[in-house]
Amino acid sequence: MRMNRRQLVAGGLGALAMPSISHVAHAQVSTVRLGKQFGLPYLPQMVMEKLKLIEKHAAKEGLPALTTEWMQLAGPGALNDALLSGGIDIINVAAPSLATLWERTANSPRPVLGLCAVQSMPYILVTRNDSVKSIADFTDKDKIALPSVKISAQATLLQMAAAKHWGADQYERLDPLTISMGHPDAVAALLSGQAEVTAHYGVAAFYFYELAKPGLRAILKSYDTTGGKHVNGIQITTKAFYDANPKLCSAVLAAHDEANALIKAKPAEAAEIYFEISRDKRSAPAEMTKMIADPDFDFTTTPEALMKIVGFMHSVGRIKKLPGSWKDLFLPPAHALQGS
Repeated sequence: MRMNRRQLVAGGLGALAMPSISHVAHAQVSTVRLGKQFGLPYLPQMVMEKLKLIEKHAAKEGLPALTTEWMQLAGPGALNDALLSGGIDIINVAAPSLATLWERTANSPRPVLGLCAVQSMPYILVTRNDSVKSIADFTDKDKIALPSVKISAQATLLQMAAAKHWGADQYERLDPLTISMGHPDAVAALLSGQAEVTAHYGVAAFYFYELAKPGLRAILKSYDTTGGKHVNGIQITTKAFYDANPKLCSAVLAAHDEANALIKAKPAEAAEIYFEISRDKRSAPAEMTKMIADPDFDFTTTPEALMKIVGFMHSVGRIKKLPGSWKDLFLPPAHALQGS
């Protein structure tokens, strides 16, 4: 099911403080609504959707009648709004969204916390401008497409790269060049040579498609900015929802573990599921299988290098409170993981 931000807001689901929805989760639900976006970072959820893994593990938890509803939205802003409004129960977002919502909702009736990581994957900045060899070569004639300016993980990692290159006080140096655009549209714009997009800071499988075209090349990998692998996706929910639905949340965690095991053991089968759910037809099965087995990818529920990103956000004033550790951002079931 695909929805956009306008549809959610138009349906009366646009504000955290609305009295009618300020106490949404009080009883075990019969349907869980999950939000997702585009690309390979959402492969575990696609496997869970196709094989009905949440339903399977919910039945083991004593919830045999549970159903799932998957909603696809473009960009973290729409997902964040949907969670805060009660329009969606669990969403998959990146580290900046979790940190922002954690701080914003800390003293509200429905504080937001992480349930588990989804995977670690890099963001790759691809350009078609022959003059650009590194981020230092961008000029005001360039436009860098990313999911959402300022608030997306790509925007944050680009700021971190700018601070690393030019100095901490120059972290916003590239912000005027960024524009908000969903990954599918950004790929189409870059591949077609549209003037308004000269670069795209994207996720797999989109950057694979871009790099396959002559004349396009990668100039930045986010892993280089953080000094190693970092968490890409995180399942988050409200503490109120978790408190009312502990068995369901346990089922979601178990479903992730099973999905991750399948992806690692049977990448070809995972590729088939990706094609079916995403309706992405731009690569052959063998190519997609190779992408899924990329050593840069780690399908894991453990949040890696989260605090590097959150620490940067605190240093530039994006969040005022610095968590004592990554565990402060997560619900108790995740605390046994070896996060960082």
